[in-house]
Amino acid sequence: MTLSPDQLTHPAVRALVTALNAGDEQAFLATLTPDATMSDDGSDRALREWTGREIFGSRGHMDVQSQSDDGLSLVADYRNDTWGTMRTRWRFTVKDGKVSRFETGQA
Repeated sequence: MTLSPDQLTHPAVRALVTALNAGDEQAFLATLTPDATMSDDGSDRALREWTGREIFGSRGHMDVQSQSDDGLSLVADYRNDTWGTMRTRWRFTVKDGKVSRFETGQA
Protein backbone atom coordinates (compact mmCIF):
# COMPACT_ATOMS: atom_id res chain seq x y z
CA MET A 1 0.00 0.00 0.00
CA THR A 2 1.41 3.34 -1.02
CA LEU A 3 1.60 6.06 1.64
CA SER A 4 0.77 9.58 0.55
CA PRO A 5 3.31 12.24 1.60
CA ASP A 6 0.88 13.63 4.18
CA GLN A 7 0.94 10.23 5.92
CA LEU A 8 4.69 10.47 6.57
CA THR A 9 5.32 10.98 10.26
CA HIS A 10 8.50 13.05 10.25
CA PRO A 11 7.81 16.67 9.19
CA ALA A 12 11.20 17.25 7.49
CA VAL A 13 10.92 14.01 5.49
CA ARG A 14 7.30 14.78 4.64
CA ALA A 15 8.31 18.23 3.30
CA LEU A 16 11.17 16.74 1.24
CA VAL A 17 9.02 14.02 -0.34
CA THR A 18 6.22 16.51 -1.04
CA ALA A 19 8.63 18.88 -2.81
CA LEU A 20 10.30 16.04 -4.72
CA ASN A 21 6.97 14.70 -5.98
CA ALA A 22 5.81 18.20 -6.95
CA GLY A 23 8.98 18.71 -9.00
CA ASP A 24 9.65 21.84 -6.93
CA GLU A 25 13.44 22.11 -6.73
CA GLN A 26 13.40 25.34 -4.68
CA ALA A 27 11.05 23.84 -2.08
CA PHE A 28 13.18 20.67 -2.04
CA LEU A 29 16.38 22.63 -1.41
CA ALA A 30 14.60 24.57 1.35
CA THR A 31 14.10 21.28 3.25
CA LEU A 32 17.88 20.78 3.43
CA THR A 33 20.52 22.28 5.68
CA PRO A 34 23.04 24.49 3.81
CA ASP A 35 25.74 21.82 4.24
CA ALA A 36 23.53 18.80 3.47
CA THR A 37 25.17 15.69 2.01
CA MET A 38 23.92 12.52 0.36
CA SER A 39 24.95 9.13 -0.89
CA ASP A 40 23.61 6.83 -3.60
CA ASP A 41 24.24 3.08 -3.32
CA GLY A 42 26.90 3.71 -0.67
CA SER A 43 28.91 6.35 -2.58
CA ASP A 44 28.83 10.01 -1.59
CA ARG A 45 27.62 12.23 -4.40
CA ALA A 46 27.50 15.96 -5.09
CA LEU A 47 24.00 16.68 -3.81
CA ARG A 48 22.92 19.45 -6.20
CA GLU A 49 24.36 17.70 -9.25
CA TRP A 50 22.75 14.39 -8.30
CA THR A 51 19.33 15.85 -7.48
CA GLY A 52 19.41 17.93 -10.67
CA ARG A 53 20.06 14.82 -12.75
CA GLU A 54 18.22 12.05 -10.86
CA ILE A 55 15.21 14.01 -9.60
CA PHE A 56 14.48 17.33 -11.24
CA GLY A 57 16.03 16.79 -14.68
CA SER A 58 14.32 13.42 -15.10
CA ARG A 59 10.92 13.93 -13.43
CA GLY A 60 11.66 11.87 -10.34
CA HIS A 61 8.76 10.63 -8.22
CA MET A 62 8.65 8.64 -4.99
CA ASP A 63 5.79 6.29 -4.06
CA VAL A 64 6.48 5.46 -0.42
CA GLN A 65 5.64 1.88 0.50
CA SER A 66 6.67 1.91 4.17
CA GLN A 67 8.32 4.02 6.84
CA SER A 68 10.23 3.12 9.99
CA ASP A 69 12.62 4.64 12.54
CA ASP A 70 10.13 7.41 13.44
CA GLY A 71 9.72 8.28 9.77
CA LEU A 72 13.45 8.67 9.07
CA SER A 73 13.68 5.50 6.96
CA LEU A 74 11.55 4.85 3.89
CA VAL A 75 11.13 2.12 1.32
CA ALA A 76 9.76 3.56 -1.89
CA ASP A 77 9.17 2.76 -5.52
CA TYR A 78 11.19 5.53 -7.13
CA ARG A 79 10.81 6.35 -10.79
CA ASN A 80 12.34 8.80 -13.21
CA ASP A 81 12.66 9.16 -16.96
CA THR A 82 16.24 7.84 -16.93
CA TRP A 83 15.96 4.59 -14.98
CA GLY A 84 12.25 3.78 -14.88
CA THR A 85 10.90 2.37 -11.61
CA MET A 86 12.96 0.68 -8.92
CA ARG A 87 12.48 -0.27 -5.28
CA THR A 88 14.66 2.02 -3.19
CA ARG A 89 15.49 2.66 0.43
CA TRP A 90 15.97 6.12 1.89
CA ARG A 91 17.52 7.05 5.25
CA PHE A 92 17.39 10.63 6.51
CA THR A 93 19.37 12.50 9.15
CA VAL A 94 17.63 15.62 10.44
CA LYS A 95 19.28 18.56 12.22
CA ASP A 96 17.34 21.59 13.49
CA GLY A 97 14.23 20.56 11.55
CA LYS A 98 15.96 20.17 8.18
CA VAL A 99 17.49 17.20 6.37
CA SER A 100 21.26 17.28 6.80
CA ARG A 101 21.93 13.99 5.01
CA PHE A 102 20.07 11.41 3.02
CA GLU A 103 21.24 8.04 1.83
CA THR A 104 19.46 6.18 -0.93
CA GLY A 105 19.99 3.04 -2.91
CA GLN A 106 18.25 0.01 -4.31
CA ALA A 107 16.31 -1.96 -1.75
